[in-house]
Amino acid sequence: MFSLTNVMRDYAWGSTTAISGLLGTTPSGGPEAELWMGAHPDSPSLAQTSQGPVPLDALIAAHPVAMLGTDVAKDFDSKLPFLAKLLAAQTALSLQVHPTVERARNRFAQEEAAGVPHDAAHRNYKDTNHKPEMLFALTSFEALCGFRPCAESSELFRAVRDAIGATGEPIPALLSTVISTLDSRMVEPDIIRKAFAALIGAGQSASELVDLAASALLASAQASKNDAGLDPALSTVVELAQQYPGDPGVLISLLLNRVSLTAGEAIYLPAGNIHAYLCGLGLEVMASSDNVLRGGLTTKHVDVAELMETVDFTPTAVPFVPTRSTELGQHVWEPPFVEFVLQRVEISDGDNPVPLVQNGPLLVIAIAGSVVLDSPRADMVLSRGDSVFVPATENPLMVHPLAGSSPAVVFAVTVAPARPAEQTASVSA
Repeated sequence: MFSLTNVMRDYAWGSTTAISGLLGTTPSGGPEAELWMGAHPDSPSLAQTSQGPVPLDALIAAHPVAMLGTDVAKDFDSKLPFLAKLLAAQTALSLQVHPTVERARNRFAQEEAAGVPHDAAHRNYKDTNHKPEMLFALTSFEALCGFRPCAESSELFRAVRDAIGATGEPIPALLSTVISTLDSRMVEPDIIRKAFAALIGAGQSASELVDLAASALLASAQASKNDAGLDPALSTVVELAQQYPGDPGVLISLLLNRVSLTAGEAIYLPAGNIHAYLCGLGLEVMASSDNVLRGGLTTKHVDVAELMETVDFTPTAVPFVPTRSTELGQHVWEPPFVEFVLQRVEISDGDNPVPLVQNGPLLVIAIAGSVVLDSPRADMVLSRGDSVFVPATENPLMVHPLAGSSPAVVFAVTVAPARPAEQTASVSA
């Protein structure tokens, strides 16, 4: 087992207190947005070895079968297939989508051939992998996720029109175009694509409509005697407009499902699902990739043409991940991806030890209390804020309560138990 030192990303949208509060660490004083735990080459964790700290990707590359197991090393090109992050959003992240593995490979190769620098602001693809992901809410968590039915979006845009009309301002042509598009008789994916394209490509007209809509909705809420206030989706317009004035993503949010997760709930995000995290603290698990195509709510590069080819415009229900509880004491979340499953174990002094589900390597993090991790090769005390990489050779791994410790909670990520041959081509660059 290898204790890990992980990389904190200080993106501006990050909370200054949420991650440090969870782990019991000293706040840095700046935003702490994402704590990366894994072997992605951009920010690999450091594994503590007898020879000193070693980047986890380098450790795995030197001993792929011992670290990953024969099957995982073969299926994922001797790379750790998953990446975990603690994510703390104080304000909204960019509206974004992730590509399929085939598209990632092709577009990465094209950008490499064109000589686009890896750190160029306009570069779209950082590696050759896809980035399916799951977000597990550690606190209440707000998000946008996938497209809602056209009829629902039409109703929301009509509410915006009514709010603007109540101010005496003329109704902008762009808003009328979006409403008429949503009410058209095409198949729904085509309708949504057309409405999305109208908003993201409207330039100054979209910026003016965002500002007008937000001010009108705010005025409507202040004038209303209804205690319930605005619909959450309309309130989101007001909030996002304050964070990203004039950004077309503010109005695109009305095309998307508005999701409120309670602690313990999880959603999964496959390739093509456009989404944005709005606020909250969560544990994000994904394939080991950093390929992100942005569509708004950002000052970063937006490649509209590439985005339009990558987004799946089919309306969908919110993709919740159900919890599976086992007789052995684990709670397991299994999204439909081959790279990872997540499990949670809560254990107190006097409880029986709990085995961790382990399909090759394990990444374990404690967020409360202390436990003893015990394998046939070694044992280690893991306390709040600690994380560890467990090679495939250290199997089975048992979680024991630590005598005298307060109730402990640990999360662990491992590879999915079944990897269909046609899906095992997903490897990270």
